[in-house]
Amino acid sequence: MSYNYLLCGVGGQGTVLAAKVLAQTAINMGNEVKTTETIGMAQRGGSVVSHVRVGKNIHSPLLPMHSADMIIGFEPSEVVRNLAYLKEDGVVVVNKKAVKPTTSSLSGSDYDGHEMLEYLKKCVKTLVIVDGDKICEECGSPKVLNVALLGAAAGTGHLSAGETELTEALLSKVKEQFKEMNLKALKLGMESR
Repeated sequence: MSYNYLLCGVGGQGTVLAAKVLAQTAINMGNEVKTTETIGMAQRGGSVVSHVRVGKNIHSPLLPMHSADMIIGFEPSEVVRNLAYLKEDGVVVVNKKAVKPTTSSLSGSDYDGHEMLEYLKKCVKTLVIVDGDKICEECGSPKVLNVALLGAAAGTGHLSAGETELTEALLSKVKEQFKEMNLKALKLGMESR
């Protein structure tokens, strides 16, 4: 069995760490994993896309178009931008808060992500919209959004791993002082459906 996951967001949201936790989870479960990131001006709020492929006989870390079992989106417009990767019956988990791109700020245009979410509602059969801000507030840090979204992904039942497997991988990737906060974010994310 193979699984293809695409994680997308903007620089500084923790997309790469989330992909590493997802990959480590699969490795811990005895799977072969290939990953890669495409990062464009990430330090300036640019697009960040991580590909995570789990299974046998995977020759490239890049997902083919229309092959993602799940897209985990940290920002609505980034999901729309990468929607061509989703397979027909694929699942999208997306944070509802938009990050206003630099181009929108410079041009003075309004962007709040609402139109993107409405578009996703029309185009995606299984869509989970997560209130990441609420979860981050409950955990006391905006830096746990990535873990909250992983939790929400696991909560759909469409992730190849559950809470126990994600917890083990997560604890191996975060510093001791942040473990409790991240575990709380994972649990709240799983309950956010």
